[in-house]
Amino acid sequence: MPLDTSDSELLAVRAAELYYEENKTQDEIGAILRITRWKVGRLLAQARERGIIRIEIVHPRARRLGLERDLAAQFGLKDAVVVPAPLDDVELQSRVAEAAADYLVSMRPIPRLLGLSWGRTLHQVAEALPVGWSTGVNVVQLNGGVSLSKRPGTAAATATMIAQKAGGQATLLPTPAILERLETKLAIEGDRTVGGVAQLARTANAYLYSAGPADTSSVHVDSGYLTADDINRLVDLGAVGDVLGRYITAEGEIADPELDARTLGLGLDELRAATTSILAVGGETKHPVARAIVTHGLCSVLVTDEHTARFLLGRDRDADRDADLDHSTDSTPSTAPREDTP
Repeated sequence: MPLDTSDSELLAVRAAELYYEENKTQDEIGAILRITRWKVGRLLAQARERGIIRIEIVHPRARRLGLERDLAAQFGLKDAVVVPAPLDDVELQSRVAEAAADYLVSMRPIPRLLGLSWGRTLHQVAEALPVGWSTGVNVVQLNGGVSLSKRPGTAAATATMIAQKAGGQATLLPTPAILERLETKLAIEGDRTVGGVAQLARTANAYLYSAGPADTSSVHVDSGYLTADDINRLVDLGAVGDVLGRYITAEGEIADPELDARTLGLGLDELRAATTSILAVGGETKHPVARAIVTHGLCSVLVTDEHTARFLLGRDRDADRDADLDHSTDSTPSTAPREDTP
């Protein structure tokens, strides 16, 4: 029944009030309004379509299912996880990390060997994972991470924590992420131990990593690998951020081949060829690098926040929020199971 008169619209409002606020069944509503239960179902469904009803799940670990489906379809992703975006950026990063941890726990089949990058986001993932999140999962480091940083989110600490919580072992790559001289990098890469770790990383069942912006907040500046001048030069070369320590342009290409040649770890081509590559990224400063990654096939699974998702989809940050909420719940108007759901 189309809601094309004020009387029918008011009837839909009344039906919605009785259903959602008074918790009446559709049979009870039909008796009160003197209409059939089938007409009640149509009123509720059409009221949602007209925006009279808006359903929002407000739990911090709620997901925006409509955005997830759109991301997967537009970018050819195996999967996407989109969480609500709070106003506070610290809380946003925490929610993305928790969502990535939840995704790891729910993966089937469970990756017996997980390739892992490092950084602040991934250390939060490690902290969010519960003890016993899986059994016998081993972790291998994907890129160099020895640094001067005293922060807890170091490569070794992150990989070890994730492995220990799953009763597994961590295989570390005990090298810097970026070497000062190409000759030094080639010599280290040729070492049997380092080469063995790199080869093991290529056999991982899944990769988990984040991305950083091309600015001085980068962990590579904090860790002493790069200076502010280095970052400015990379930006001049078109860099939008880094993935696995490799600075890329908006086209998903290496911004500075000379710097990249001195970067130790998994390469972009290997990342593109991976069956399961999980990117956990959120926040406005990472929008450009996130777009470069998803647009150019550098991840198969994306875990992010709703603002980043809308940016990637080319949508206004808030204009279509109601539509996203409508698509993020089941097609029925009920938020709890009822026998009379239309």
